[in-house]
This record gives sequence, structure tokens and C-alpha cells, in this order.
Amino acid sequence: MSSSTALPGQSPIAETAPLSLCALEPRVPADRLVAEMVPPPRFDSVRFDTYVPDPNQPSQTAAVGVLSEFAAGLGGAHASGSGKRKWFGRKPAAPSAPLGVYLDGGYGVGKTHLLASLWHATPADPSLKAFGTFVELTNLVGALGFQQTVRTLSGHRLLCIDEFELDDPGDTVLVSSLLSRLVEAGVALAATSNTLPGKLGEGRFAAADFLREIQGLSAHFRPLRIDGEDYRHRGLPEAPAPYSDEQVTRAAYATEGASLDDFPSLLDHLARVHPSRYGALTDGLRAVCLTEVRPVPDQSTALRLVVLADRLYDREVPVLASGLPFDRLFSEEMLNGGYRKKYFRAISRLTALARDAKGLVAQ
Repeated sequence: MSSSTALPGQSPIAETAPLSLCALEPRVPADRLVAEMVPPPRFDSVRFDTYVPDPNQPSQTAAVGVLSEFAAGLGGAHASGSGKRKWFGRKPAAPSAPLGVYLDGGYGVGKTHLLASLWHATPADPSLKAFGTFVELTNLVGALGFQQTVRTLSGHRLLCIDEFELDDPGDTVLVSSLLSRLVEAGVALAATSNTLPGKLGEGRFAAADFLREIQGLSAHFRPLRIDGEDYRHRGLPEAPAPYSDEQVTRAAYATEGASLDDFPSLLDHLARVHPSRYGALTDGLRAVCLTEVRPVPDQSTALRLVVLADRLYDREVPVLASGLPFDRLFSEEMLNGGYRKKYFRAISRLTALARDAKGLVAQ
């Protein structure tokens, strides 16, 4: 994008032109990748006492109690000390002691809230706790390599994995192998998971399926069922109507800290930046403005866009766009394929961010 302070034929709108994500190629040191494995900003303030159980669902109250005890039990242990034998020794001290926790419940029952609360409640320095999605964990392995990831996380007291994804057998085996090594080092585990392909409409994954998929790790997880009503829309949300190129461009110039890129160029740029750096790509952004949004051309590109959508959503960065609405990003073939859960999530999150961006456009 030109660095001029005005659109062609227009008066100056702002003193400086908006940023371009396509001009950024962040280099992220390994220690930052691990340090950023914390609950996303929208879960900064959640705690067990801010979780409001449904009085008609006693399993929700029970889950808070179990997880609180789990967190308290991690307080005095470290991977190199007694905790290894108490939590993850090959012969657990007592059958009742949880070796890890899998939160088993449908959409909208607060699994991520509870998982983040567990991270906050565990009495250990943040540097000894890690929280990330399954995708972030696989990206970390891609950036650091398997052995370095094992060494980096082995000193942790707790690893929380949100949205454990089982739609890619290779990634499932990779992460299962990683977790096996971390278990041997004494790292406590907690996880939620997504549905398998073909089970999207069921609203929950089911612990038996999760434990079967992770095979040898199943002995290290205690399934914790969380019942409740699904309060979120399960189908494709209706995306707001897109704006014109001119409206998006003017908003980008008028919004401090906004970026402005055409969508096809941004998709090309994402292929040159490792997904583990997408968080750094959004550092300091106040808004993302995109012109010429069109269908994503292939699955590799689509999966990279999913990761960017997750990072923008985690950071609550509004997205203003022209072109097609976000519910038309992915083809019918993609939405009916093995990665459709990811695409539904990306549409839902981008749609929410598009609604957040309405205030950027002058009425």
C-alpha cells in the first residue's frame, strides 16, 4: 500500500498510512513462542469463581471441584521431584489420583473457561505452565523441532491443550508422542477436544473416542464429563454484508494501528510466514482491513487462514472487509471434508470480528 496520506483525489485522512501485514516477516525467538503459551486475552480474567454452573447440571459444579483439587495438587511438585511419582509415575500412588484431565462436553458448556481457570489456579510461576490450542502445539513442534520441544516443555508443571484436534492422523500421532515424553518427565496434562469428521452435528466428541484416538496416553487422562445446553449457534453464522473497497480503505486510514491489505496478497504472504509467527504478525494491531475478499483457492491456504483467524480472535482484533462475506470463504467441498470443523470455527470467529469492526466505518 502506498505510504501517501491521502487516497487518490481525496483530502488527507490520517497523518500516516496504515500498516501492511504483507510487509511484515516477524522473527520470533524460541523463548517467546513458549512464553506466549498462556490463555488468550479474552480468558485473562476467568477463574473458577467466575464460572457460573447451571443449577440444572450438577456435573458443572462437580467439574469445578475436581479441577480445583487437581490444581492444588500440582502446587508442591516439580517434574524432577516427587510430583513425577505422585502424578505420572508408572505406578501411581493411588488409583483415585488423576494423572491428567480430559474435559468432555459439548459446545458452549465452558470447557475453555474451565481449562484457563485451571491454568490460573495452578500455584506455579507462569513460566512453568503452558496453555495452547492443539494447532499452536503442532506449530511449536514445527518451529522448534520435536526434541527441542520436548526439552523446552519437560520442565513445566502443567500443559493445557484446548481443542485437541483429531482430524489429522499424522498430527495426532505427533502430539501423542510428544505428550508421552512429557508424561515421562512429570508434566501434568489437561485437554479439551474437537469432534471428529462426521460427528460435527453431535456437539460433543465423547471421551471414549478421545481416549481411543490417543491410544497409549489414555491411561494418563481422567475423563471429566461436563453436561449442559449448547448456547452457541451450531451452523454457519450469517456474516454481515461486506463494505466497499473505498469504505474499507478510508476506515484503515482513519484508524490508528490498523492494517490494510488486499486479501489475495495476504493469503500469498501467509505461505511465506511460519504459522507459529502469526501471533507476532498481529502485534500491536488495532484492526485488520481487507479488500477483495474472495474464496480461498486450496486447502493448504485455507488451513493457514484458520490459524490467522484464531490469532486475531484470541487478540480480539476487529476485521473490516470488502468483497465476499466470510461465510463464503470456503467451498462446499471444504465444508464437507475432513477439516470442516476448522473451517466452521474460522467462519464463526471472522464473522464475530467483522461485527466488532462495524464501528470503524463512518456512518
